[in-house]
Amino acid sequence: MPVRQLPEQIVNRIAAGEVVERPASVVKELVENAIDAGASRIDIFTDGGGRRRIGITDDGSGMSSGDLALAVDRHATSKLDDEDLLRIRTLGFRGEALPSIGAVAKLGITTRHGSEPHAWSLSVEGGVKSAIMPAALSHGTRVEVSDLFYATPARLKFLKTDRTEAEAIREVVRRLAMARPDIAFALAGEERAPVTWAAALPGAAGRLTRLGDILGNDFRGCAIEVRAERESVVVEGFAAAPSLTRANALGQYLFVNGRPVRDKLILGAVRAAYSDYLPRDRHPVVALFVTLDSAEVDANVHPAKTEVRFRNAGLVRALIVHALKEGLAREGRRTAANSDGAALASFRPSFAPRANWDWRRSPAYPVGPMPAFEGSAATAFAEPGQAAFDVGTPTADVRFQEDVPADLLDRPLGAARTQIHETYIVSQTRDGLIVVDQHAAHERIVYERLKASLAKNGVQRQILLIPEIVELDEATVERLLARADELASFGLAIESFGPGAVAVRETPSLLGRTNAGALLRDLAEHMEEWDEALPLERRLMHVAATMACHGSVRAGRRLKPEEMNALLREMEDTPNSGQCNHGRPTYVELKLGDIEKLFGRR
Repeated sequence: MPVRQLPEQIVNRIAAGEVVERPASVVKELVENAIDAGASRIDIFTDGGGRRRIGITDDGSGMSSGDLALAVDRHATSKLDDEDLLRIRTLGFRGEALPSIGAVAKLGITTRHGSEPHAWSLSVEGGVKSAIMPAALSHGTRVEVSDLFYATPARLKFLKTDRTEAEAIREVVRRLAMARPDIAFALAGEERAPVTWAAALPGAAGRLTRLGDILGNDFRGCAIEVRAERESVVVEGFAAAPSLTRANALGQYLFVNGRPVRDKLILGAVRAAYSDYLPRDRHPVVALFVTLDSAEVDANVHPAKTEVRFRNAGLVRALIVHALKEGLAREGRRTAANSDGAALASFRPSFAPRANWDWRRSPAYPVGPMPAFEGSAATAFAEPGQAAFDVGTPTADVRFQEDVPADLLDRPLGAARTQIHETYIVSQTRDGLIVVDQHAAHERIVYERLKASLAKNGVQRQILLIPEIVELDEATVERLLARADELASFGLAIESFGPGAVAVRETPSLLGRTNAGALLRDLAEHMEEWDEALPLERRLMHVAATMACHGSVRAGRRLKPEEMNALLREMEDTPNSGQCNHGRPTYVELKLGDIEKLFGRR
């Protein structure tokens, strides 16, 4: 078959396939144009998931009649001062959006520039544009897109349900609204109730207001402000405390010079920063904004502009990790129960008397006439009445500490009062009470000690008088021996003891007496998921986390009063003590005012 030049309409439709993947792609391109035009308010309307109709109205600068005529031609743009693609300062710059949309849908544009006496309109249908006509519009631009993909019907069958496509549009608008809290957005359509995000004040407070409006009160209540700057690269934004997580990474919103992106480098940096706080199957919720010189980032990597490439990727990654770690360490004692009232909401009255309840028919009294109370008060509470107050023996190990130094009540975690179920420490502060999970708390303490010891001069070891032989399957033995050097850096010295066995000769002193077999099996399970791409630092932290779990005070162990108070004091001196290294809270707190509300005293 000879080589031939494709017709212009076919070329435009091929190009449109790169830019217009689904209705959400159309909304993204048109809203970005409105932002670039300086709009302070953008209204979006969709019908049929954007398949039947998309309408975008903005109050931006608008276009003159000459600009409008060029705007629907391929590779025509007002957003490049010259041909330097290394200095992109706008969201759109390729000049492909409007002609691509016009090639596969019915496109109508009405716009008015401040220098024009009236508005102008133009339509494009199947790639063929009409003449420019006078129109009525006070200011800005209104774009109407209907019958999407009517010119390429094969694309229609790849679209999902109207509700799914509408949700994709909603997600696009959410991300753009996060990027520009100074712009008011309104989104309406038959698929969902309309939503409006008012323009927020400038600065971090305004950004958090917009993020809270979009991500919800859960995020607003536990958001930690983060910021780091180096060599004209700024990373700022908000990160949720480790108590708020998702099952996937869709709760991570990333922006580079105001452009929403999905960048693997940034996602990896976020995961690394939270590695000390979250289990492997949970993901943090963050909104991070990276600002740097436009010459230091290439936004021309992908036709849909969803990916970027950094000139100094290492610097950007290091800044993100530093900003997040610093913020998380600063707010290390925040937990879900401390920040969003989850602990208070979990308390419910277990019994509420009915209005027609007859106390005389209570199990404490036999059916029949009310007993006569004669004689002294002591006689009045004799059997059977006294049975109502017989609650049996305590269900927990409750040992109340009466003599507590007053100064301990002023400490952040208060004075230990009792231990219940041999697992939880209850302490009292001046204005409330705190319940501590002794295993989770000590796990974080041991973990931070291991990290500090490794960074300083290596983990101290204890030599076993008689090496402990642990039998494992051969594959597990090979996996452990292959990482013997990494384990040795944490004071765990192992060597081969024939096929299917490992000899443990030294263990970390911090762990005390430990079950070497259980520890090695857990370590082997973690190592099975490692690959060579995982940084050495992350692998070592996995080892430290596993050892900390095995070396901490277990649930079910009775603690003396001095041991409980010592644990509280260590928590106060330990970074990130609000969560264990699996992301679970180490304590919950109830203020006295909240307790009084539970009992109707306030």
